[in-house]
Amino acid sequence: MKSWTIEARPQVYARLAGLTYLFVILFGGYSEGVVMSALIVPDDAAATARNILGAESVWRMSVGGNLLVPILAVLQLWIEYLLLKPVSRNLALLFVLFNGVSLAIETVSKLFLLMVAPVLSDPGYAAVFAPDQVYALADLMLTAHDIAFHIALLFFGIACILSGSLIFRSGYLPKFLGVLMGLAGVSYLAATFGALFAPAFGQAISPWILLPVLVGESALCLWLLIMGVNLPRWRARLETPERA
Repeated sequence: MKSWTIEARPQVYARLAGLTYLFVILFGGYSEGVVMSALIVPDDAAATARNILGAESVWRMSVGGNLLVPILAVLQLWIEYLLLKPVSRNLALLFVLFNGVSLAIETVSKLFLLMVAPVLSDPGYAAVFAPDQVYALADLMLTAHDIAFHIALLFFGIACILSGSLIFRSGYLPKFLGVLMGLAGVSYLAATFGALFAPAFGQAISPWILLPVLVGESALCLWLLIMGVNLPRWRARLETPERA
């Protein structure tokens, strides 16, 4: 019976990584790009609160989908480590560390999203605070989530650069994917730097700065899902000494 290790069946692992990546993109895109962008009104806490309360079930489903993202990403990270480890175990471990810290911070950031609906709908808050104060409190939760999420993306940007380097050197994955992931990492770093430390700069480069992110992550996801790895080069890499 053939072994189910990644050394024996790399295509199964690659396609599982691609499928998991696809769900991460879909859940994250729906939650952040569709629901949150539709309900959150910048610089208007009252309008945002009314939108969330008017579509509370949609908001809660969106937050649930948002929480699934780091859970699925842990599985994806494990498979990516197994796929990239033959190139350089040390560099792959560094990639895991930066990505793991990113996922930990991102998971904590979802706590703030989970608090928004209860703050707005719980009668206890309405009994203690004026409506505008309740709206401001919910807006503070959204701001805290946004800050924590951008901190997570700083670590993820570095992880993307590391994975891009590993992919480029692998031989069993196309070099252009490595370049695209490296560019995605640089884009994440530029976008998060602007959002956290230079808002005027961030607004000037948004949203086009995230185009390399969309292209790079989508390309890697689809390549793993459809093409997998180059099997002869994968086997050849397993037979060569590990590089630092």
